[in-house]
Amino acid sequence: MQDAERTHGGNDGYDDEPSRHYSWDSTVPNHAALAVGDVIALWDKRSLLGVSVIEGIDTAQAVKQTYCCPECGRARASRPRQNKTPAYRCWNCKAEFDAPTVRLREVTTYRSRHATAWVDMAGLLTAGELRGLCHSPSSQLSLRPLEWPRMRAQIVATGVPTSVNIADAVQQQLSGGHRAATVRVRLGQAAFRKRLLDEQGQVCAFTGPAPAAVLEAAHLYSFAADGRHHAQGGLLLRRDLHRLFDLGLIAVEPHRGTLDIAPALAAFADYTRLHSRPVTVPLSKGHRSWLTAHWNLHRK
Repeated sequence: MQDAERTHGGNDGYDDEPSRHYSWDSTVPNHAALAVGDVIALWDKRSLLGVSVIEGIDTAQAVKQTYCCPECGRARASRPRQNKTPAYRCWNCKAEFDAPTVRLREVTTYRSRHATAWVDMAGLLTAGELRGLCHSPSSQLSLRPLEWPRMRAQIVATGVPTSVNIADAVQQQLSGGHRAATVRVRLGQAAFRKRLLDEQGQVCAFTGPAPAAVLEAAHLYSFAADGRHHAQGGLLLRRDLHRLFDLGLIAVEPHRGTLDIAPALAAFADYTRLHSRPVTVPLSKGHRSWLTAHWNLHRK
């Protein structure tokens, strides 16, 4: 999915926030091809932005305003020229005019939801490399099929600390019959965090006491693939440690309850000194069960 500069083709563009959602409508080729459980890669004209898995797709009906050339009628004149008159020049027939013809049409709108499994990979692959991974490398479409196994291998080959295992695991669960649960948003997240603070106190499970303001409620499982807040499915973590845990760069050996720091963090002493240290809060049977699943995902 191409993200940047999407005010084009005779329309007012789309409201995108790459790490959370992507919008398109029924005028876009391949508009109905995406489905829950699909791995998606978002990029701009220069490079990859990130990878995620579609948790849900919201649809609606809307009226779309398009701007057309008054001479040929094609939607090729949405941006006024700077310091030139007439202000518009048609991309199709080259006619010049002061104002485009405005037309209205009914469309179906789509918005993907993919925030939970999002992994930031900004700049990891160039636009040229991404085009080469598409089924049709020369295509100029905004939505185009991608060869995920090849892309996955190319991401891993960069050696950059990131995790494609998240997309693999969530995709497998979403396509395995759990779709009804996965489309839920994080309702009750504030209550979930409060419950953890009441149970565990102002303590980061990896480093010890910390102000409540820096502690986040970290799910020990994929919330996208489950959709519920389990009583023993969370720990309080500092924001940086929460992110590294989600990526699998920090894991907990479930039997000993000790931290395992991935080799990718070897250059960062603040993290490597945590290696083999025990977690700072008691682990219940439920915690260890979820941590085992996380360990199997990122260490096996």
